[in-house]
Amino acid sequence: MREVIIRALSGLLYMACLLLAIFSLENAYLLLLLIFGFICLYEFLKLVGIKSYIPYLLFIIVTVVFCYFKWSRLATLLFLGLTVTTNLYLIKNLIRPSEKYITLSQKYGYTLFYIIGGFVFTILLPSYQGDYTSYLVASVFALIWINDTFAFIVGKSIGKHKLLERISPKKTIEGFIGGLVFSCIASFFIFKFTGLLTIQLWITVAIVTSVFGTLGDLIQSQLKRQAGVKDSGQLMPGHGGFYDRLDSIIFASPFIYLFLIVLEYVS
Repeated sequence: MREVIIRALSGLLYMACLLLAIFSLENAYLLLLLIFGFICLYEFLKLVGIKSYIPYLLFIIVTVVFCYFKWSRLATLLFLGLTVTTNLYLIKNLIRPSEKYITLSQKYGYTLFYIIGGFVFTILLPSYQGDYTSYLVASVFALIWINDTFAFIVGKSIGKHKLLERISPKKTIEGFIGGLVFSCIASFFIFKFTGLLTIQLWITVAIVTSVFGTLGDLIQSQLKRQAGVKDSGQLMPGHGGFYDRLDSIIFASPFIYLFLIVLEYVS
């Protein structure tokens, strides 16, 4: 019971800080995500065995260039393409692992495009059209939380068929479907409350968020399994590390950002 209370309190504190930053100034959101990013980067580098300050310097440079100064739309799209390509490669390795050990060049590639790129497009998500839209990114975080919560509840209640047992024995197909369905239901209420996108587009965002958020969680589980650890860190009591908490959003954000800018282009 004590563990449940601690988990709930740390989760509520995390959500409160995040929502406060989102609904404050754009720079407050950027600063908080920068802090979260440094913590996640530290936890990720420990997992893959990189002992260097270079990734932290890269994180600062890339974030300042793309998120603060918002330099060059073309360069941003190129970085997005490399980030999405890296994430697709990680999905391929999740389904059909091609190697047992990660090479040093792969570690740095994952660091730059999977972790740093993931945070860059999480930060850029609310301003994909230029103006900062707090309700958009708050809604995406809400969809992530709803997907995770109901995937756990449904999986725990009726889950029988394993989703990817060799990576995450507790995740089930029923849980995944439950999280997806409730995310789509939540997207209807988000549509009614925000009016930012059509209901069809919100449902699509919910599907993209649920699918790629789950894949992001599985990819992190694979990295932890390879490192032989249960959690990426201990900074969030009851949840593990910040990387454990943010793995879904940083993996899903580049795909959501891509969907939204393609939608903007074709419309």
